Amino acid sequence: MLLFARPASADELGAASFNCENEVSCARRSVVSVLPLWPANTPRGEEPEGSGIVVASGRLIATADHVIGAARKVLVRTISGEVVKADIVLRDAQTDIALLRVENPLQPFQYTGYSKVGTRACALGNGFGLDISVTCGVISAVQMSGLGFNRIEDFVQTDAAVNPGMSGGALVNSEGRLVGMLSAIFTKKSDSNVGVNFAVSTPLLQRTIEDFLDDGTLQRVASGILLKPALTTGEAGLAGAKVVRVVEGSSEAAAGVLADDIIVFAGKRRIKRAGAYLAALALLEKGDSLNLEILRMDERRNLTVRFD
Repeated sequence: MLLFARPASADELGAASFNCENEVSCARRSVVSVLPLWPANTPRGEEPEGSGIVVASGRLIATADHVIGAARKVLVRTISGEVVKADIVLRDAQTDIALLRVENPLQPFQYTGYSKVGTRACALGNGFGLDISVTCGVISAVQMSGLGFNRIEDFVQTDAAVNPGMSGGALVNSEGRLVGMLSAIFTKKSDSNVGVNFAVSTPLLQRTIEDFLDDGTLQRVASGILLKPALTTGEAGLAGAKVVRVVEGSSEAAAGVLADDIIVFAGKRRIKRAGAYLAALALLEKGDSLNLEILRMDERRNLTVRFD
């Protein structure tokens, strides 16, 4: 399935007057301001507006689910200043991904997979409701999970400045291709930039959109094991996810996973926390297989789990 379509021409989009100096500047065409219409007397905090990114055929806009909040209706404002109605068609609190649909197509993003750590990245979003702006930094880490924001996390970390209102915006590489959707700011005292910011990875965003486009619902494969950290605080050894319980009849049980096994790899993903296993599953479709490298009684073993 072609998820991120051929970029439409300026004539098709009515955007011939849009000027951009480089690939990152041009990428602003694919970012919108999201204006949730909240019920009266609902507290809105520091984020009365949010951001969104144009995907698929140009009629779908991905944003952070927490941007929608209590809203039942949403408007979006394009880079040209046009404000249009958007229908809420999907909300997934597990990944903090929501999808909106607009009537007329906008410029969709082209995307890329995981970028290399240390490469340039720019965040595009509606910071503090001041319209779409650009901040730049680097990719700080990839495949981050278990951070406590969402049940399912597959984050790209960046030090590009991200502030309230930019949630749902774009993290792009130097070519203006989508690396991730801005989602979370890591801070303990205030919701302001401290250089540790997270975007939902494009692979997870893509899998979610593909699943939705298939039949209008999300059908993720289910985990049949309960996990905990392999190491307790102050303990030395190999980090991993220790199996506490295996559900009878589950895919993992059929593959031979046992209680007390320690999962260290799921496919090519290093498993250091329990949440990393959920991230690996979230990228699968039913019928896919996943190779697990486990540690059992200090012996490395490989098991193949098929999720029917």
